[in-house]
Amino acid sequence: MRRVKEARLPVRSGLALDAGSFLACLATILELGVEELPTPGRDEDPGRGWTLARWLGGLGLGLVPVADVASFSWPGPWIARIGARYVVMFGVPSGVVWDPAGGADGAIEMGFVVAASDIALAMPPRAQPPATAGTVEMIAIAARAGASVSLLDTARLRAGHGVAGDRHVLGTGTFPSGLPGSALTLIEAEVCESFEPPLTADEHRRNVVTRGIDLNGLVGREFAIGAVRCRGMRLCEPCTVMARYAGRPVLRALVHRGGLRADVLEDGDIRIGDRVSA
Repeated sequence: MRRVKEARLPVRSGLALDAGSFLACLATILELGVEELPTPGRDEDPGRGWTLARWLGGLGLGLVPVADVASFSWPGPWIARIGARYVVMFGVPSGVVWDPAGGADGAIEMGFVVAASDIALAMPPRAQPPATAGTVEMIAIAARAGASVSLLDTARLRAGHGVAGDRHVLGTGTFPSGLPGSALTLIEAEVCESFEPPLTADEHRRNVVTRGIDLNGLVGREFAIGAVRCRGMRLCEPCTVMARYAGRPVLRALVHRGGLRADVLEDGDIRIGDRVSA
């Protein structure tokens, strides 16, 4: 599972902090070495000038300015200016996941999204299906946003809704209920255990903790929890809401590792120890 690959500030003579931090942010998002990016002119705005715009065009990409940066969120990485430097933001709501210059503090003044010139040509390849099956290690629900979770041995999944008794079914969660991909959330036990101390259910707030299966490989695929059919809809990326519950720096470490959002396709019960398979 991929983690954020941070690019450091480039060491180039005469490069201002804004340009250097912008290059580091852009290189981080593109997962390239910062030395591969061209240097903007001395008085050139790195986000609006021609140097990076033309270079990105050669990759089939562009920079789109954010109109209302104060209220903007994005389920992937984007670039924000805070004071004299740029940082990488991530999530809905968004938080800082990489500050190449360090010490950014204050209000966001402007932002940019790296976008494909033609999205049909830029669609990522579909992930490979999981090579192994997994098991259910934990089941958790919460009656409302912010409420402590309850751990269950058995839970009822309701088609088109989610886990009976959970906020996503009751309409009492942080985000709207009933939309595609909002019924059921899963996370891997191995990811939780990569933290010290391990992430708890009250921190990650996912419904199901699995072990032994690559959840990212279930995006766009039907899978089963026990005898109940589900469909993986999208990654369950982290956001500042989750970071607030955790009360410790987890946002950056969970990018692309925050689990799976799924829809429930049929009614049925799931239990601790159930097989999870595509």
